[in-house]
Amino acid sequence: MFIFHKNIPKVDMGKGVVRQDFANGEKLNVLHWNMADGSEVGRHVHSQEQFGLVIRGGFEMIIGDEKQILSAGDAYVVPANVPHSFIAIGDTEAIDVFSPVKEDFPWKK
Repeated sequence: MFIFHKNIPKVDMGKGVVRQDFANGEKLNVLHWNMADGSEVGRHVHSQEQFGLVIRGGFEMIIGDEKQILSAGDAYVVPANVPHSFIAIGDTEAIDVFSPVKEDFPWKK
């Protein structure tokens, strides 16, 4: 399967966060994010494991009780059912992989 970024619809999640659903498999999905400087995805929890890679910009990220600053090239792993949050540092672009497939986004807009 081939995926062309320019052909993937953008989903405006509100407050400076835009999502593109790159791939949906049987056991995982891949999302592409663009976040405006200072935009936030507030503290939340989900049953999926999450791996992410910062492509551009960065995050102030909290996973559980640990806070870190991430820059382009840095990655993160969020275990299932662990609270976490993101604040974009600069205009930020990232990729997330969820397993099993994440379909719900309760914080949308």
